[in-house]
Amino acid sequence: QVQLVQSGGGLVQAGGSLRLACAASGRTFSRYAMGWFRQAPGKEREFLAAVSWSGAIIRYADSVKGRFTISRDNAKNTVYLQMNSLKPEDTAVYYCAADRTTVVPTTKDEYDYWGQGTQVTVSS
Repeated sequence: QVQLVQSGGGLVQAGGSLRLACAASGRTFSRYAMGWFRQAPGKEREFLAAVSWSGAIIRYADSVKGRFTISRDNAKNTVYLQMNSLKPEDTAVYYCAADRTTVVPTTKDEYDYWGQGTQVTVSS
């Protein structure tokens, strides 16, 4: 079992940057694909980015491609989401997630474990 604890987030002006981190417990972090999602009020949870267990394969949603970067440090059991050129429409609660069975899962139903969520608010 994996427990995910998120940090980062907060309030930023449009055009600014934030970095989210997601630290995993346990010694098997490197066997899990990791992903980031977000959910705005009244909307479905939206896939943003995913990285394979080795870091070799990465997928992005079109809405964040070129602005967001996912990375992982298996030595630190941590996955990151660097967010640049933030827009007011990026405002949402952001979640990290872990999955052991799919190489690079891109749907929320494929993930087994979730972080607690962290609020990101982008002001105009």
